[in-house]
Amino acid sequence: MFQECSDLKDRYKAAKNAGFDAVECGNPYVESINELVRAKEDADVQQILINSFVGDTFIFLGDTKGLTAVPMQEEDFRQSLELSIKYAEALKCKRIHTPCGAMSKEEAQIPEVKQRWESTYIRNLRYAAERLKQVGIMLLIEPVTTIPNCFLTRTDQAIDIIKKVDHHNIKLLLDLFHAQRGHGNLTQTLTDYMPYIGHIQISQVPSRHEPDSDGEINYPFIFHTIAKLGYKGWIGCEYTPRGKTEDGLRWLAPYRV
Repeated sequence: MFQECSDLKDRYKAAKNAGFDAVECGNPYVESINELVRAKEDADVQQILINSFVGDTFIFLGDTKGLTAVPMQEEDFRQSLELSIKYAEALKCKRIHTPCGAMSKEEAQIPEVKQRWESTYIRNLRYAAERLKQVGIMLLIEPVTTIPNCFLTRTDQAIDIIKKVDHHNIKLLLDLFHAQRGHGNLTQTLTDYMPYIGHIQISQVPSRHEPDSDGEINYPFIFHTIAKLGYKGWIGCEYTPRGKTEDGLRWLAPYRV
């Protein structure tokens, strides 16, 4: 959202002007910590979520889209996590999502390789959950369906991983766009896994536009379901506007507190 802004710092102000009290950011690392903190404080918004650093400061990963499950990169993952913590603490952000990474097409066909990725993923998540606990930040993992051969693609797979990690400081980031594309049945998914959910993101399927655009998901019903289930967390607008961001916010009016 707010891609019409000239840079990330301007998007904080634009979000506030549009009526948002909180923001999330996938890649805050394009700006210095001091500049980003100043933009956030000037806009008077909360930073709810950031992704962990997956850039090329430590290693070039091509299209792997993350470090957390990539074998033989544990030290790089830990270094990236420390940078992420610095940003999160400065921004007073209490949630970090650590992208898992993606296998090559060939790797994805080999059971032994997939098992190695899972073992690495669980080991790194245990480390991250405990490390983030020390600084009061919640660890999130997200199934993603748009990256070829992404290691984590389904909600039930994510829940299985969370159970294997067996740490109270890890939760599910449930992006309803990916959940619908991956398996559908969103009402049952929300009902079954609500205790594991630490953050929710929304967009329409298949367009990834505003929730009131044409598509597969009945968002008024979904929002009612989320409220009925007692969810008290934030819902992030992880969508690409059809036009100017503010012009597509009419859907939000009934849900403003």
